[in-house]
Amino acid sequence: MVQLFKDEEKRTILFLVISLVSVIVSFFNIGNLPINPAWVAILLCGIPIIKGAIVGLVTEFDIKADVLVSIALIASVIIGEIFAAGEIAFIMALGAYLEERTVAKARAGIEKLVHLTPTTARVIRNGEESIVPAEQIKVGDILRVLAGETIAVDGIIVSGQTSVNQAVMTGESLPVDKNAGDEVSSGTVNQFGTFEMEATRVGEDSSLQRMIRLVQSADASKAKIVGIADRWATWIVVIALISAVATWLITGEIIRAVTILVVFCPCALVLATPTAIMAGIGNATKFGILIREGDALERLSEVKCIALDKTGTLTYGNPAVAAVESFDSGLSGEALLSLTASAELRSEHPLGKAIVAHYKASSSASLQEPSDFQMLAGRGVSAVVESRGVLAGNMEMLRDNSIPLPQAIINKADQYRNDGCTVIYISADGHAVGFIALSDTLRADTVDMIKGVEKIGVKSVLLTGDNCHAASHIARIAGISGVHSDCLPEDKMAVIEQYQSRGDRVCMVGDGINDAPALKKAYVGIAMGGVGSDIAVDAADIVLVGDDIKYIPHLLALSKKTMNTIKLNMALSMVLNFAAILLAITGILNPVMGALVHNVGSVAVIINSSLLLKWKETKK
Repeated sequence: MVQLFKDEEKRTILFLVISLVSVIVSFFNIGNLPINPAWVAILLCGIPIIKGAIVGLVTEFDIKADVLVSIALIASVIIGEIFAAGEIAFIMALGAYLEERTVAKARAGIEKLVHLTPTTARVIRNGEESIVPAEQIKVGDILRVLAGETIAVDGIIVSGQTSVNQAVMTGESLPVDKNAGDEVSSGTVNQFGTFEMEATRVGEDSSLQRMIRLVQSADASKAKIVGIADRWATWIVVIALISAVATWLITGEIIRAVTILVVFCPCALVLATPTAIMAGIGNATKFGILIREGDALERLSEVKCIALDKTGTLTYGNPAVAAVESFDSGLSGEALLSLTASAELRSEHPLGKAIVAHYKASSSASLQEPSDFQMLAGRGVSAVVESRGVLAGNMEMLRDNSIPLPQAIINKADQYRNDGCTVIYISADGHAVGFIALSDTLRADTVDMIKGVEKIGVKSVLLTGDNCHAASHIARIAGISGVHSDCLPEDKMAVIEQYQSRGDRVCMVGDGINDAPALKKAYVGIAMGGVGSDIAVDAADIVLVGDDIKYIPHLLALSKKTMNTIKLNMALSMVLNFAAILLAITGILNPVMGALVHNVGSVAVIINSSLLLKWKETKK
């Protein structure tokens, strides 16, 4: 029981249940109790409302809907209409609870970013290697980074060759080969080989720390939307008080004045937004869409532009063989693929694994076990397959082994590279025999999703850390006109800020850690929940749990339908309220009847909102 009262949400639910029972018992006068049971609802639900209204008025002179509710509660109690007061307290507390349920709790995304930074590093000082805390690294220190380790600070490689997974910073799907003189960033992962680097930016100046600050600043700059009832609260309070006082002065009957306050209580207006949004959230859940921020649907309805990350969002984020090109008359494409797959059989590189997987998927024949296998960091693999010496790697690997590349191979490979492919050149027995091109694969639903988004009137742009060739190729296939390539996290933020500064509210869709600042900066952030990182999910307002981007058009349409439902709810509640005021002024309604009549509006709002649960856009 003690634990129950420590949990705020469970305590609120318990109080609501008890208050509902007390209001029902009071209305039907069950048990002829000596004290009106509605007092329970007043104490459990009404006191917190009155307290909040007083604090808001005194500390910030903030007039919200709870001010009028408090006045109606106190007035009802003074004239002895305890049931009306209890019923109002319960309805308002229920509305507040529903609203709180639609607002996401504090997230720990920034803490997860912090944990990506290594706490120690291998530093070489005076010729000796020692492990020191990361915060003690100074500019100019020489660090040694082993395979599989995360790089602690920004720097420049001074010796060694490797491949670095830069997804945390750029979102690139493939590791990037690095040699002496190349820059590396904190938070990225050394995939293969050992290298030494000179620290150039440490502590708060490192790339990862800068990205953490970007996420914090973007979150702080995103304005939170105020509830519609609270926006109009000042006018509602003024109109209600003027009407009540005028009626009292003219008729001399205080009960009519109190009835006006009761029927003017914005119960239906308070319920208008949260019930519709909760129904919209329920609808989205059926399509594998998790809406984490209560006002995300409201914001999404105002979006004019959708910015899309490439790798892992529009594509699957995994390399796949796009083409096998043989330039040896005695070696068919199938034979070249078999030879290369056998050489790559023991490779741990994603490209090598992709070639092996492609062969196994396209052929039932088993691969030959390679001998003398060597994996050369930043270059490729070397092996002997069926007594033939095979090299499979980048252009530098063939150059290091004095193997010339014919111009025909270079020209053909350039065509694939211009389409964003990565090319693996292959030589056998000291002669270049061809290449295999690999690329990230476009999701099957991408093209239809882009068309659906544009039909709704939202334009699409591509934001990616990949090079311009890969970005333009994907954009052309997907049907996206706007392309921004070679984007670091701060570049994506800058592009979104540029669009939003000219009035185009942006929805960002991404999956990687490098997308987190942009997801925060955008008016609405949507993260891929399946392939995406936890940090991207934490930074987003909405999560596609199953990575089904085909439902994005439905989500956009649902947001607009939800807003239309909210507007209709408000119109219904206000029309009923004003009709009830006229009846209260003429004395037809007393406080108890007024409370029941104005609850008709609340019921109508709930029923109208519930229609959203099964709503689905009709294709024209």
